[in-house]
Amino acid sequence: MPHSVDLITTIAAALGLALIFGFIAVRLRLPALVGYLLAGILIGPFTPGFVADTALAGQLAEIGVMLLMFGVGLHFSLDDLLSVKKIALPGAVVQIAVATLMGMGLATWWGWDLMAGIVFGLSLSVASTVVLLKALESRGVLATPNGRIAVGWLVVEDLVMVLVLVLLPPLAGMFGGSTATPHEGNLLATLAITLGQVALFIALMLVVGRRLFPWLLWQVARTGSRELFTLCVVAAALGIAYGSAALFGVSFALGAFFAGMVLRESALSYRAAEESLPLRDAFAVLFFVAVGMLFDPRVLMEQPLQVLAVVAIIIFGKSLAAFLLVLAFRYPLNTALTVSASLAQIGEFSFILAGLGVTLGVLPVAGQSLILAGALISIALNPLVFQMVEPAQAWIRSRSRRARELEHRDDPLAELPADVASHSLSGHVVLVGFGRVGQRIAEALDARGLPYVVAEQQREAVEKLRGHGIHAVVGDAFEPAVLIQAHVARAQMLVIATPDTFKARRMIEIARTLNPRIHVIVRSHSEDEAELLRREHAVEVLVGERELANSMVRHVSEHAEAHATAQP
Repeated sequence: MPHSVDLITTIAAALGLALIFGFIAVRLRLPALVGYLLAGILIGPFTPGFVADTALAGQLAEIGVMLLMFGVGLHFSLDDLLSVKKIALPGAVVQIAVATLMGMGLATWWGWDLMAGIVFGLSLSVASTVVLLKALESRGVLATPNGRIAVGWLVVEDLVMVLVLVLLPPLAGMFGGSTATPHEGNLLATLAITLGQVALFIALMLVVGRRLFPWLLWQVARTGSRELFTLCVVAAALGIAYGSAALFGVSFALGAFFAGMVLRESALSYRAAEESLPLRDAFAVLFFVAVGMLFDPRVLMEQPLQVLAVVAIIIFGKSLAAFLLVLAFRYPLNTALTVSASLAQIGEFSFILAGLGVTLGVLPVAGQSLILAGALISIALNPLVFQMVEPAQAWIRSRSRRARELEHRDDPLAELPADVASHSLSGHVVLVGFGRVGQRIAEALDARGLPYVVAEQQREAVEKLRGHGIHAVVGDAFEPAVLIQAHVARAQMLVIATPDTFKARRMIEIARTLNPRIHVIVRSHSEDEAELLRREHAVEVLVGERELANSMVRHVSEHAEAHATAQP
């Protein structure tokens, strides 16, 4: 009897067709993921011809989610997560509530019962982590304040969905679901147990994991074997993710995210991220193919108005709620639009929740089909939604004085105190960005006693800086008002510590208009971008890799000279 090759067939068909359709999509100036989704539809059970193993594809997609979340955790520290808690925690909870109410209203209009409406609304409320991360990475904004807020928001959503998945069976039993559960009527006990498990997992990861796993990674690296190092990284990502789900009831994605966060404590975290990148990309493609396999195209012809209503809630309804919430927390318009675009889709948790609802008999099969259709369409449209952020930002600002006022004028952190501005700021340094690079620059300025003003988009960082007596303003320095409030007109130097070259050009233009003699230093990741900035604006540009190489050459030269001097 020949052995089964279903796994090999599924992987080969999925990756091969994803390559073909992804290439066609890119040539047609469409996002590559549209091609991946089409490849999944083609090999799915709802279209004629070859049908791949849906169950296997789903598991391969889950591995992709784990590896992607692990990679994000490697670049996302606990401080980054805590720094956005004031907006991510209440924002995500309120946005989930609003989107759930929208879904419940739609379900009630269609004649569904209360539990069906709750499950349906919750399924529409939670965005796909994979889609969000791919969108942020492709635009180079994952490590920016906006990216940190969006990721923190998604982490809170994931935690809420973990609780929902645990509480849904007892709720279904109480409200007449078709499947009995052992926890009927014991909702508070189930909630307490779940919260305790999640809290215990997080505590173990932060207390024990932050010491154990970096030590393990270092021990493996000392062997000098690249294969063992890669194996250690992947085993840690998948092992911790699986263990967190099996022992603590935490989702695979959340477990992998915390695995990456604890491994970030190691000096080898960047090498770990680099080694796992090819696997992350390959399995992320399988995720989109798996989504396409779940989609039945007949729903578009049989229920077109219902599909449009679902897509409207996903793309416009909950995104508008998030937009207003971010503005209510006094964040810039750009942050509100970025977070809104990030949430304008649904994904993996929506599928899991809808499947569980159907199994428990509280969600109609038609509801699951509509959720899958909404997910596929919103995922395909999400790159286009992101492309609309900048035009929407310009349109809103040009037509709404209130939007401009909300962003700057009535925010006490958007301008320096009058006494500070009038007495102590002249010949200072304007430092744009207070991330890892910006903090090092600030430390050097403090050590030399040089006055400076920080322009930073993250409110919590500005509040903390002001608490330590450091001059800082909140806002995007891409906007003239922010640099004006930092008194760039009286500054001797502008230091742009953020890697966004497009925005850096605009900052330089604003600064030179207000202060033609100001000296500008810019950070860049690319030699081509650096050369373009030097040619267009005559500024000093520092490229990370080149500066690292120069520093290493300097140390080598100093050591060689010292050794030569010591020789008899």
